[in-house]
This record gives sequence, C-alpha cells and structure tokens, in this order.
Amino acid sequence: MTTVASIVQPLQLSDGEVRFYKDEGYLVIPGLLNSEFIDAMRAEVLEVMEAAGATRESLRQATHAKHKLIQSGQYLAGSHLDEFINSPHLLSIAEQLMGGRGTLYMPFTAVKSGGGGGRFHFHQDNQYTRHEGHSINIWFALSPMSPENGCLQVVPRSHLNGTRESVGSSDGDGHRMVAEEPDRFLPLRMHPGDAVAFSRLTIHGSGPNHTDEARLAYAVQFHRNDTTAFFDGESKLLTERPRFNTRPVTELSKPQAKSQDGH
Repeated sequence: MTTVASIVQPLQLSDGEVRFYKDEGYLVIPGLLNSEFIDAMRAEVLEVMEAAGATRESLRQATHAKHKLIQSGQYLAGSHLDEFINSPHLLSIAEQLMGGRGTLYMPFTAVKSGGGGGRFHFHQDNQYTRHEGHSINIWFALSPMSPENGCLQVVPRSHLNGTRESVGSSDGDGHRMVAEEPDRFLPLRMHPGDAVAFSRLTIHGSGPNHTDEARLAYAVQFHRNDTTAFFDGESKLLTERPRFNTRPVTELSKPQAKSQDGH
C-alpha cells in the first residue's frame, strides 16, 4: 500500500515543548513542513503575489512601503496551500498548544521584498481584533530567514502582561505598533520548512530585507473554540461569527479592497 506524503509532518509535542510555549510565548518547530513540497508552495505564493499586483521584479526591489509585508489570504482550491492550510496535522499542533479544540482563524502570505523591504514594527496580533481566550499564529519560513533578510523577531515572555497599549505605525501604513519599543528581542534564524508558533499576545516584528531576494513566509492563525472577539461593536464567539473568510477560491483575483492585515 502506497502512503501519500503529508505536507505538514504529524507531530505529538512533548510536555516540555508545550510548557516552553506557555512560559515563553513562542515555540520554534524545525522541519515541520515536508521538504518535498516547499518549492511548490513557494511557486504558489508567488502566484498569489502576482494576483495581488506584486510582480516578481518588484519583489526583488522594494518600491513601495507595502512591500515591507505583502499579505493575502487568497489560495486556490486543490492547491498545495489548500492542503497545508487545512491540514489536520497543523490544526492538531495548534490544539496541543492552545489546550483544547480549535478552528482556523485566517491564513495569509507574509512576504517582504528584497532590496530594502522595510521594517515591520513590533506589535501584538491582539492590538488589531481583540481576542478573549486562546489564539495562536503558526508562522512558516519558505525561504531562509536571517537578520539580513528581515527574519521574524519575538520578545520572549511578552505575552504574560496581556494586550499592551498600541499606536499607529510611524510609517503611516495603517498597521499598529506597541507604544513602548522593546529593547531586547530574539531574531529567529530559520530554514525553509521551519515554523514558529506564538501567542496572539507575543510581541513580534521584523527587520528590513537587505538582500536582493524576497523573503517568503506564510502564517496560519487558529483560535480555541471558546475564544470570543470584539468587532462590529460587540463580543462574539468566533465559532459562531468567523472574522474572516478562510475558504479557498477557484480563481485568484486582485483584491478589491484593502488587503487583510493578518489580525
């Protein structure tokens, strides 16, 4: 009998890994993506970028502030991204870290242009839509990550103090940033296929991309099924009122409105 390879490796986390996540607010999981699918996923992310209006040439040379982080939640039905985003193995990891049954909140590309794709300021995901309960971001490297190309940076234990005060980004791009800039943080060097899971309360950001190649990453967010969120003027159980459309599409198209901010 032939076994079909899974894009996301099945994984039972140890008690120590779960405890580290709870204590530190993040957990690096090396090699979570099956390496044989990474090239195909990179190609699909670039197709999503082109549909969003970012050419491959523009991704090598940042020409606009938005190129510090290009986000799109679109993905094609039946694609490798579809299998990855809706992987039961990926949901299982989120549930192990959140301590209960969970649901997909939203997926999105996290692409930073080469040639100076800018700094993304330190923030918490909860400084956008406010969640009450357990929510998690599992962030995957699809290209090598280092301080030179704007790798993800996290502030360990920053989740322990709840949602911090935030202000609008100093770049005026509509994103949020913490009012008090952290002076200590951890740059996460990652290989393609590595992942980092972090709490919605963990302060994180990224530096500029000084290389001539785009930094390709993908994030998939989940919430525990008892999590509520405040939007449209009221608190709502996210399982009953999903915040975003997470379904695949049959054809990629250019977004008609402002792209998702990932939060």
